[in-house]
Amino acid sequence: MSGGSLRAINRTRGTTLCEQIEDAGGLAGQSRGLLGRDGLEPGHGMLFVRRRLDPFMWMHMFFMRFAIDIVFLDRHNKVVRISHTLKPWRASPVVIGASKAIELEAGAALRSDTRVGDSIAFEPA
Repeated sequence: MSGGSLRAINRTRGTTLCEQIEDAGGLAGQSRGLLGRDGLEPGHGMLFVRRRLDPFMWMHMFFMRFAIDIVFLDRHNKVVRISHTLKPWRASPVVIGASKAIELEAGAALRSDTRVGDSIAFEPA
């Protein structure tokens, strides 16, 4: 998923889920994620890719300052779960079968009408 700026398109609904996605990078970047930020700009998000050996994904909001939406995708970029408006100091459910997660500003999933089962495509921004 690296190599330039990407956006996430909901092919099922014909909507844009995220205009500009930042890759969280390797283990250090994924551990840091959005920590230390005061918020996410509308239309921006961060992509996390599961480590190969992990059978599931979950995300936490420990030390975060703002709520976010998290859209979990399987290896075919199909939405398998959405955590809407996850608040600071909370954790998402464990999501078996998820291989990617996109963290977005709170409300982004609803605005794009993204639902479980939708197909997400990544395109150059």
